[in-house]
Amino acid sequence: MVKWLENAVFYEIYPQSFYDTNGDGIGDLQGIIEKLDYIKSIGCNALWINPCFDSPFQDAGYDVRDYYKIAPRYGTNDDAKHLFDEVHKRDMHVLLDLVPGHTSIEHEWFKQSAKAEKNEYTDRFIWTSNVWQYPTNIRLISGLFERDGNAVINFFSSQPALNYGYYEPRAEWEQPMDAPGPKATLEEMKRIMAFWLDMGCDGFRVDMAASLVKNDEQRIGVTKLWHNVRAFLDEKFPQAVLVSEWGEPHESLNAGFHMDFLLHFGESHYTNLYHEKGAYFSKDATLDSAAFIKTYKSYMEKTAGKGYICLPTGNHDMVRLSNFVDAAGQKLAFAFQMSMPGCPFIYYGDEIAMNYQQLVNKEGGYFRTGSRTPMQWNNEKNFGFSSAEAEMLYLPTDPSENAPCVAAQENDPDSMLNTVRDLIAIRKANPALQNGGSVTFLTEGGYPLVYLRENAGQRILVLVNPSADAVTYKTDLVGEKIYEFGTVSYENGAYHIGAQSAAFIVL
Repeated sequence: MVKWLENAVFYEIYPQSFYDTNGDGIGDLQGIIEKLDYIKSIGCNALWINPCFDSPFQDAGYDVRDYYKIAPRYGTNDDAKHLFDEVHKRDMHVLLDLVPGHTSIEHEWFKQSAKAEKNEYTDRFIWTSNVWQYPTNIRLISGLFERDGNAVINFFSSQPALNYGYYEPRAEWEQPMDAPGPKATLEEMKRIMAFWLDMGCDGFRVDMAASLVKNDEQRIGVTKLWHNVRAFLDEKFPQAVLVSEWGEPHESLNAGFHMDFLLHFGESHYTNLYHEKGAYFSKDATLDSAAFIKTYKSYMEKTAGKGYICLPTGNHDMVRLSNFVDAAGQKLAFAFQMSMPGCPFIYYGDEIAMNYQQLVNKEGGYFRTGSRTPMQWNNEKNFGFSSAEAEMLYLPTDPSENAPCVAAQENDPDSMLNTVRDLIAIRKANPALQNGGSVTFLTEGGYPLVYLRENAGQRILVLVNPSADAVTYKTDLVGEKIYEFGTVSYENGAYHIGAQSAAFIVL
């Protein structure tokens, strides 16, 4: 494990919405640099920056046109180098978002691959043998190129799939993983990683990491592929960190990743806690914690000692946390996150409880667009995000009367922002609450949620009651209370936990 991950707390930045320094209405890398001290003041010591490579932005940068170039709307490669340097001056680290599964249809590699004559890029993408082939359950771009064939896509029609091969080729146009085209694609992706690592980035969050090899239901081929990458990094960049968008930690950590997210789709059940209607952490909950606990325990058993399972407050693909739980519920969600193993990830703005907005699609965001609005810094023009006129902004700002901002919360000790700061500080000060160590759930459903964290000789009991009613929990585990939200007391052999309350107890 890379040493700095042991106490890392990540902050995810959607760059076009974070801070605009040149008045064009779009956030930029210089804006991130100018807000590094704020991010550090929260307690976060690591960044995940969503894609900032050159792109036509039909999918908000997840459609890359040039992997070796920063998108001009964010700045230059020199700005990226400056950002890396400034991050490291503050003893922080930064991951870039790598999109290895597909490019933009405007990428020069794809333009060359779409030509009729054979060239070095012909097999860098996946094509059927002729334009009349329409295999079922596969999405294609058809009839737009001089090349005779249809191109397989990964997501939107503007995102042709890069060719890493098929674990089990079944059609004549499906190439094996060891064919020249797939091998060349993988080597090029390793060169891209080396380019940015040499410049100073500390690693990558990898988009759709499990999807690169096709016809690979058991993920045997894609595991082999990432072992290849891990061996390359271990030799050339042993401190480079890889975080996967995979959602099956027992698979991704075995494949060579340091961390994996529990995803908002699939069977992880963590959305039951604070990212669905009736979430467990809401005072009018209809969902329980039992399914999450059962799944999480299984993942922990399968991944013991291999890496971290990460829980985000949200991300650029999700409706914001504040849409599902009220202010008290959000504080409980943060208390939960900051007392669980693995590296916590805070989505920009969640630390001040930014609202979700119903907005028209922007750059392929669709329902996600409302979670990508400008960061709210103060109560001045455009919440301090940009000096541009409102109609120039990347997305509109929050029109609600209760729209939160950093400046309004800075000096309020009970604000969401300062609650988050307190929780991160407590996490960092107590070994049992840090990224390693164990978690033992003492309740497995209902109220309260109780678990024991142990690490480096310290034991901390965590009590969380999201319900609208006070509850009791009988135990002889008694100690010093180091954090409390709401009201928690101990008498007659039981903890009495008020409605929507939580506490950390050092045993």
